[in-house]
Amino acid sequence: MEITTITALVAAVSGVVLGWVTRTSAFKKDVAQEAGNGASLRTDVEYIKRGVDDMRLEQRAQGQRFDLLSERVTRIEESAKQYHKRLDRFEENRRGDL
Repeated sequence: MEITTITALVAAVSGVVLGWVTRTSAFKKDVAQEAGNGASLRTDVEYIKRGVDDMRLEQRAQGQRFDLLSERVTRIEESAKQYHKRLDRFEENRRGDL
């Protein structure tokens, strides 16, 4: 065999080996980057889920406060109605005494 043929074969084999090594290295880097992105995405989703849970709890508490306030307003309206009835009777009695 001639030296040029041997050199060509060595160059071809080394090109294939270097290409394979580079491809494998790039693949490993891509896998590592995707794993990091996936972990970041999971962290973000967990953060959003906690925020939604907090909002649900706050909404439930707001609903309970609204219900209590509605009950108080109803009681105050009933009390005011009774007070006005008593006041009207008082005024009628005063007019009758004059």
